[in-house]
Amino acid sequence: MTRFAADRPLGVAPATALDYRELARRRLPRQLFDYIDGGAYDEATLRANVADLKRVLLRQVVMRDVSVRDPSVEVLGQRLALPIVLAPVGLGGMLARRAEVQAARAAERAGVPFTESTVSICSIEEVAAAKTTPPWFQLYLMRDRGYAQDLLARAQAVGSPVLLLTIDLAVVGARHRDTRNAVVSAPSAPRATLRRALDLIAHPRWIASVPLGGRPLTFGNLEKAVPGAGSPAGFKDWVDSQFDPSVTWKDIEWVRENWDGRLVVKGVLDPEDARRAAEAGVDGIVVSNHGGRQLDAVPSTARALPEVVDAVGDEVEVLADGGVRTGLDVVKMVAMGARAVLIGRAWAWAVAARGEAGVRHVLDVMKADIDTALGLTGQTAIADVDRSALYNGGAPVAQP
Repeated sequence: MTRFAADRPLGVAPATALDYRELARRRLPRQLFDYIDGGAYDEATLRANVADLKRVLLRQVVMRDVSVRDPSVEVLGQRLALPIVLAPVGLGGMLARRAEVQAARAAERAGVPFTESTVSICSIEEVAAAKTTPPWFQLYLMRDRGYAQDLLARAQAVGSPVLLLTIDLAVVGARHRDTRNAVVSAPSAPRATLRRALDLIAHPRWIASVPLGGRPLTFGNLEKAVPGAGSPAGFKDWVDSQFDPSVTWKDIEWVRENWDGRLVVKGVLDPEDARRAAEAGVDGIVVSNHGGRQLDAVPSTARALPEVVDAVGDEVEVLADGGVRTGLDVVKMVAMGARAVLIGRAWAWAVAARGEAGVRHVLDVMKADIDTALGLTGQTAIADVDRSALYNGGAPVAQP
């Protein structure tokens, strides 16, 4: 089994996910950093995801017996050591050498699931072979249902217990950072090609580690089934041709016919959509605005989550993502009704900066944060945390 050496931190000792963000910014070509870090349009929702979560305050209480604290929780039939799931991150393997494998190993060590993206660089089979617990799998419902069916069969063959069906990509939002970095320019545009090339060659450590040391740089889940989409250069054409804007709740029946495990839909913000998801028979929903990467000027996850939870009650399990940077953020989301929280950028920054060791560290820090928050809010088990653990019931507090 291949082992990966962690990269040395660039002049600082990282202590938080945001420290790893800075290390990733220095290490990665700008086009890759901005792809992971950026959002849609003016990025108002991306910023609100973080800002609104900060405005939710924990309720500190003292003189309780909190000598025993349990951060574990049961999610979709699995016992997780922490209420955390590593979210699917497309093109993750461009950030570090075989990054999805490194992140999956870190997740397994922490006792939490890793979610393989349809557009990961490492294939579902490669990731599954690197760990003893199978990964979750994320799917877009594509026009070519035969291809989607093949992907589902591959995920089931490696034992994936949970399918995350991403439903907020009927159309792709405009990501202006990608435009400015010439990522979405025509491949034949000379100036764009030169700009991208200069950006890449200015990062020799990344070139040595990823393009040279991390080959093959193909979409491991796509290359055999989708001609022309085996490399990052063919990704946009494949997206434009295959993402299906005609999908409705009726299509959940087709997914159920081809998937035996737990089914979760990712990308719900509206209480009415949450009720429709429950009626369609899914096992769970992820309250998410795609990390602010799709439609801008929509509610942050922190703002949307309580209403969605109230709309579905215990009919489905509710998870959430968006703006989570610390274990305190995780506790806030759980208190607002999420069974567990997906983290994406936090692990992407960490793996870009220090590989598996970085992801392990971020998860260790979040675990310590959660433990502290439990003790100082008078809680003994994260599974029992509710809105009583929040100041003023969780209503966001205006910042000066």
